[in-house]
Amino acid sequence: MEQKVLLEVKNLRTSFFTDAGEVKSVNDVSFHVAEHEVVAVVGESGSGKSVTQLSVMQLIQSPPGKILGGEVWFNGENLLTYNQKQMRNIRGNGISMIFQEPMTSLNPVFTVGNQLTEVLRAHRKMTRQQAWQRGIEALAAVGIPDPEARMKNYPFEMSGGMRQRVMIAIAVACNSQLIIADEPTTALDVTTQAQVMELLMSLVHDHGTSIIVVTHNLGLVTRYADRIYVMYAGRIVESGTTEQLLTNPQHPYTLGLLASVPKLDGDKNEELVPIEGTPPNLAKVPEYCSFYPRCPYATEECKKQKHPALKPTGQTGHFASCHMQGKGGF
Repeated sequence: MEQKVLLEVKNLRTSFFTDAGEVKSVNDVSFHVAEHEVVAVVGESGSGKSVTQLSVMQLIQSPPGKILGGEVWFNGENLLTYNQKQMRNIRGNGISMIFQEPMTSLNPVFTVGNQLTEVLRAHRKMTRQQAWQRGIEALAAVGIPDPEARMKNYPFEMSGGMRQRVMIAIAVACNSQLIIADEPTTALDVTTQAQVMELLMSLVHDHGTSIIVVTHNLGLVTRYADRIYVMYAGRIVESGTTEQLLTNPQHPYTLGLLASVPKLDGDKNEELVPIEGTPPNLAKVPEYCSFYPRCPYATEECKKQKHPALKPTGQTGHFASCHMQGKGGF
């Protein structure tokens, strides 16, 4: 049985207008998330992953940023037609976002309880007492010990992992249908990373929440994601199920990301293979394939043609944008 699509983004374009020119951070990006699905968006820093999700939430700072086109369909409504008041009803209620660094997302001068109850009273129209009790329940649900006492703590009195759990608790308390987790494990130790990811997965299992995990770490999400979108230079260059991307990658950039992930069953003396070079300047993206300067499989033909479109690979739901695809080039 086919799952119902909860979020569908079509041809999204977001640019930042700077002294150096137009920076095309999101360049014709399309993706979707079904109900109860875990989707990962993977790519290096500066590939447009976070800006894509901020565009979905209409949180792009303007100026210098501007959403230039596209559609963002959520529960049958195009969010890009919404004004800021309407979007405030969507944020927290329908879609919650967990930002990269919880210390900057949580206000340091208010207690955790104050911030949790404020969100609940705004989105769930609860009394102060009801919101306080729901906040305690939410902290308990994300595994924070002694939640009543923790409600009275300030963010700086908590560890990074605990603060990240508070951010997840806010999403739990609001019963959001979709959670966008932007680099949710950045700056956390490996054990805490696993705990945070397991906690997010429990929301899918227990509450039927859909989750988008944005990360530069392909190894982190292969265990959890149903599908993966690989982004490079503001575009999606490959998409498919996790199994398809792991067993049959069809874009050289995906191959490079996989080669740079350490393997538990590999030779411990084996060196990781980096992707040579650096990502392109998004203010000067070439007309041809943006991965061309770093691609070990590129030919002169790649430079003569326009940027390749996403094309089916022959496997259902698997797409890649590479001129060499299907030619036995890699």
